[in-house]
Amino acid sequence: QLQASGGGLVQAGGSLRLSCAVSGHTFATYAGAWLRQAPGKEREFVAAISWSGAIQYYADSVRGRFTASRDNAKTTVYLEMNNLKPEDTAVYYCAARPSVLAYRELRDYDYWGRGTLVTVSS
Repeated sequence: QLQASGGGLVQAGGSLRLSCAVSGHTFATYAGAWLRQAPGKEREFVAAISWSGAIQYYADSVRGRFTASRDNAKTTVYLEMNNLKPEDTAVYYCAARPSVLAYRELRDYDYWGRGTLVTVSS
């Protein structure tokens, strides 16, 4: 089970930190990812992080503003979002795949959690 949290309403230029708690799974290592879906748009990749944290991928639209991290002891993956823009408004989902690597494609992830809504006002 994956549970994303930390969404909310923030003004443009503000920051939020999303968390994704992973529980109930037996895989020893997993890649973590964040994806989002804006109203009327398809779900898109945002960020991914490998088990060690050494490999990270970001969508061009968020690179330099968003940072993925993780605490494996807490089985939690984070997404620090800074300098938020109205176009970042979306439901954010976390996903996982048993692996030590990280992946950019939505289809590469096996487990998905419920999303958390992020709304950025202008």
